[in-house]
Amino acid sequence: MEKEWYVVNTYSGHENKVKEKLEMRASTMGMEDYILRVVVPEQHEIEVKDGVEKEKVTKMFPGYILVEMVMTDEAWFIVRNTPGVTGFIGSSGKGAKPFPLTPQEVDKILGSMGMSRLDIGNELAVGDKIKVTTGAFANMAGTVKVIDMANQKIEVALDLFGQETIVEVEFSEIEKVS
Repeated sequence: MEKEWYVVNTYSGHENKVKEKLEMRASTMGMEDYILRVVVPEQHEIEVKDGVEKEKVTKMFPGYILVEMVMTDEAWFIVRNTPGVTGFIGSSGKGAKPFPLTPQEVDKILGSMGMSRLDIGNELAVGDKIKVTTGAFANMAGTVKVIDMANQKIEVALDLFGQETIVEVEFSEIEKVS
């Protein structure tokens, strides 16, 4: 099975507590290989009040967290039964497993937070083989040459008409080839 991102409903205002509890449960139950990342979607804004700048953190989706996980019965059970979790989004209930977010949805949410769906450094490195999923170079395979974390882009060497050509693509436009 492969890892995918899911939206989990929590009590509003308890997102960070649920994140901590879920991460703690995953480690104590030995499920770190199935429950990989828990993210509270937040935005940092600069607020000026009485001439003083303050950084304000706002929740993008109050009452929701994102969980990257491999959907097994045990992982599903652990997430659902974490205190503060009210359920998964995309599940009809009655024991039906939820639908994951699409890579484009995940990229949009995580990209706005300066994060990536791919775990750059652990999952993707210079020299790795990737496949371009969208855009002008869709379905072409290449080799990672440069990773630009600040702009969420990579430079990839593609074989165009028998010649190696370097092109720049966004993280959201690629997937790693194993």
